[in-house]
Amino acid sequence: MNGYSPIALGQQLLGAIGRWWSDFTLQTRLMAAATLVVSLLMSSLTFWAVNSIQQDARLNDTRFGRDLGLLLAANVTPLVAQENHSELARLSQKFYNSTASIRYLLYADSEGDIYYGIPYAAAEVHNSLSLRRRIQLPEGYNPLSEVPLVRQHLTPDGLIADIFIPLIQDKHYMGLVALGINPNPTVVTSSNLTRNVTIAVFVSIWFMVILGGIFNALTITRPIKELLVGVKNIASGNFRQRIALPFGGELGELIISFNEMAERLERYEAQNIEELTAEKAKLDTLVSTIADGAVLLDRDLNIILVNPTARRLFNWETAEVVGRPVLEQLPDAVGRSLASPLQRLVQGEAHRTQGREGEELRMGLGGAAGRTVRILLTTVLDQAREQIRGIAVTVQDITREVELNEAKSHFISNISHELRTPLFNIKSFIETLYEYGDSLNPEQRQDFLETANRETDRLTRLVNDVLDISRLESGRQYTLSAVQLMTVIDQVLRAHRLNARDKNLELTADLEANLPEVWGHYDLLVQVFSNLVGNALKFTPQGEVRIWAGVVAGRKVRVEVSDTGIGIPLEYQEAIFQRFFRVENRVHTLEGTGLGLSIVQNIVQKHNSQIYLVSEVGVGTTFWFDLDLAPTHLSPMRGNRTLAIHLPGHS
Repeated sequence: MNGYSPIALGQQLLGAIGRWWSDFTLQTRLMAAATLVVSLLMSSLTFWAVNSIQQDARLNDTRFGRDLGLLLAANVTPLVAQENHSELARLSQKFYNSTASIRYLLYADSEGDIYYGIPYAAAEVHNSLSLRRRIQLPEGYNPLSEVPLVRQHLTPDGLIADIFIPLIQDKHYMGLVALGINPNPTVVTSSNLTRNVTIAVFVSIWFMVILGGIFNALTITRPIKELLVGVKNIASGNFRQRIALPFGGELGELIISFNEMAERLERYEAQNIEELTAEKAKLDTLVSTIADGAVLLDRDLNIILVNPTARRLFNWETAEVVGRPVLEQLPDAVGRSLASPLQRLVQGEAHRTQGREGEELRMGLGGAAGRTVRILLTTVLDQAREQIRGIAVTVQDITREVELNEAKSHFISNISHELRTPLFNIKSFIETLYEYGDSLNPEQRQDFLETANRETDRLTRLVNDVLDISRLESGRQYTLSAVQLMTVIDQVLRAHRLNARDKNLELTADLEANLPEVWGHYDLLVQVFSNLVGNALKFTPQGEVRIWAGVVAGRKVRVEVSDTGIGIPLEYQEAIFQRFFRVENRVHTLEGTGLGLSIVQNIVQKHNSQIYLVSEVGVGTTFWFDLDLAPTHLSPMRGNRTLAIHLPGHS
C-alpha cells in the first residue's frame, strides 16, 4: 500500500468529494439534496410494494402447487403400484393439458431414476421407459413423509415452484412425482404495473430537476461553454471557429472580441499557408528532378514525400503510398533489411558516417529487373538540432555499377586463366628441354619446341585479342569512309590461302558484279572477315568455306560467311558471342581464345548493324550481317552477274 492505510485513503476520498461538492452553488446543492431524498423515498416504496406482491405470489403458488401435487399423487399412486405405464402416461398427459399453470411433470422410481416426464414429443411417450435420468432431490426430502416438499428457483420467465410428492401405498415407497408450477400471471402483471408506475414517478421527478438545470445552463452556462470550446479550437489551430449567440452586455462584448480575434488569426494562417505552399512546391520540384530516389518519413515511419524515381524503383507508380507505413509498402526482403536501421535512427542510435548521422545499405530489389540499390538513411532534425523530426531515405540505382564490377572481375578471372594455361605449357616444355635435353632424341626435342612455339603464338593471339577488345570498348571514335568490299575480301582470302591448302579445303568468294562501296572502316572490316574465315577454317574438317556479298533492298550490302564444318549446337548459339566462350571447350577438339566472335560483334555494332548466324550440327554454319552503302551509292543497284574468286585447297 506504499505506506497508506485504508483510513488515510478513505479520508482522502472524502476530502476529494467535499472539494467537488463545494464547487457547486447553494441552489444546485439544495436541488440535488431534495432530488436525492425524493428518489430514495420512492425507491423504498417501490421495493416494499414489489416485495409484498412477490411474497403473496409465492405463498399462493406454494399452496396451489402442494394441493395440485397431492391430487395428482392420489390418482397415479395405484397406477404406479400396478406398473400400468400406459394409463399413467395418458392420465398425466390429460392432467398436464387441463392445467395451464403446470410447467412440467416428472416421475422417478425409488432410486431416483426418471422413467417418464412431460413435456415430451408425442412419439416419445411409448418409449418413455427407456429414458433413464436421475432426478436431483433437494435437501430435507423425506421419502416416507406424506407432506410434499416445495422448492423455488428463478428462470427468465419468473419464479418457478418445484413440488416433490412421495408416492406411498401401504407404507411402501414407490418413488415420487415432481411438478413445476408457473408463476401466477395476474400477480406478475400487478407487480409490473406497480414497478412501472414507481419508475414513472421517479423519472418524472428527475426530469423536472434536469429541465430546471437545462434552463439555467441555457441562460448562463451555455455562453461560457461556447467560449471555452472556441478557445480550445483556436489553440488546436481551427481559426474558422465563430460564436453566434444573441447575448448583450458584457457577455456579448466578450463574444464579439473573440470572433474578431479568430478572424485575424485566420487571415494570418492563410498568408502563412500560401508561403509554405510556395516553398513546398519548390521542394517538390527539386526532389522530383533529382536522379536518385528520395523518400521522406516521419517519426512513425510513415511516408510523407516520395519522388518519381523512388516510385519507379519500388514499383509504386499506381499505388497510394503517402501516409502509409513504409515497411508495409516495400518488398518483404527490403523491409526486413531496413526495419532495424530505421528503428535505430528513430531512437537516436545513428552512426556518424562522413560527418553525418545515418546508415548506408546495399541490397537487391529482386523482381524481373534484378536491380541493385544503395540506400542512404539520414535523420532530419529540428532547427535546434536536438529532436528527430523524420528520416530521409535516398535510393541510388547502382545496378550498372555492380554489373560492371562483376564483368570486370569475371574478365580478369578469365584472362588470368587464359594467360596462365599457355604460359604453363611453354614453361613446362622449355624446362623439360633444359633439364633433360641430353636424354631426348632430336624428334622429341623438335616436338617440344613446336609445342612451345604454338603456345607462344596462342599467347600472342590472346594478348592481341584482349588489346582489340580494350580498344573497341574504350569509347574511341572510328571514322567511317567508303570502302571497296572486294578489296577487303581479297586481302582476307590471300591471308588464309595457305591455311586452307594445308587442310585441303576449298576457300571461295562469290560477289555480285559492280558491287558498290560500303560505309565502313577498312581495318576493322578486315579483322571481321579474318576472324570469321579463321573460325570457319578451324571448325571445318572437310568441304569448303565460302564468302558471299550482294545488294539487298537497294540500300544495304549483305555479307555471308558459310562453311561445311561441325556446326554449332542450338543451346550454344545464343552464348557464342560472349567473351571466352568456346565451342571447342564443349567438343574437346580445338583450341582458341574465345574472343574472336566477341570482337566481330563489337565491330559490326560500330557499323550500325547486327550479326546473325544459322547453324546445324554436322551440316555447317553461316554468319551474316548487313553494311550501309556509301553515300555516293544510295541509288538501287541492279544486275545479276557474279564475280567468283576461287582459291583451290590444293595445287
